[in-house]
Amino acid sequence: MERMNISRRAFLVGATGLAVAGSLALPAFADTLEEIKKRNKILVAVDLGSPPFGMTDGNMQPIGSDVESARLFAAELGVPLEIVQVTSPNRIPFLLTGKADMVMASFSVTDERKKVIDFSDPYGVIQIVVAGPKSVAVKDIKDLVGKRLGTTRGSSNDKEATTQAQGAEMVRFDDDATLITALVSGQVNLMASSPQVMQAVNARRPNDPLEVKLVLKTNPYAVGLRKGDDALREAVNKVIATNLKNGKLNEIYTRYNGTSLPEEMLK
Repeated sequence: MERMNISRRAFLVGATGLAVAGSLALPAFADTLEEIKKRNKILVAVDLGSPPFGMTDGNMQPIGSDVESARLFAAELGVPLEIVQVTSPNRIPFLLTGKADMVMASFSVTDERKKVIDFSDPYGVIQIVVAGPKSVAVKDIKDLVGKRLGTTRGSSNDKEATTQAQGAEMVRFDDDATLITALVSGQVNLMASSPQVMQAVNARRPNDPLEVKLVLKTNPYAVGLRKGDDALREAVNKVIATNLKNGKLNEIYTRYNGTSLPEEMLK
């Protein structure tokens, strides 16, 4: 891959999203789609600690809707897939430093992230909700003041909850799997995350399940790409359009999330 050093801003994913961390020499990339074809392999960053989007089965093999979607994308592009395991905080650094060609990790599209990277068209949606057991009364955002609210560090859930639930005590975990464990064990009783994470928690605490208290936001998620990777973005968008129309992406999403994609995405 042809590279040269240029001065860019390094962006680190912190508790509230992306923060400028000063200058860092990052590689400049040639046409990534051309490089993928030459390499005969695509490197896709997936968070395997974020069920049902990414996780491992009993044989420690990666599964989940993002894993299956990544396999579909690789097949459509005609190259083998290599999954690069990431967490919410390091998704963007792995992309910018060339450890991955693109990111498929329930990656919500936000204006802040679009300043640093590009996104494909959406291929799924995810809600940001506040959930807790029936015994915890939360009717509006003011009821969260003084309460411990668990979330995943560096995620859009973290940013949205930090912005909206001012006065809550934010308890941040490195990935969704750790957040789920904390909720199952009772380390925290309230979460700002997705309905899918809530389902994973409830499967392990059936006697005191969580319920959705508030919906903070509904976000589309998409493939994260480096800025300037126009050929790869065009190819990815074609895959998305084709497989939304033929129902394959909806089948994957429904199988893992228990609900269909919004009708407007399937038209």
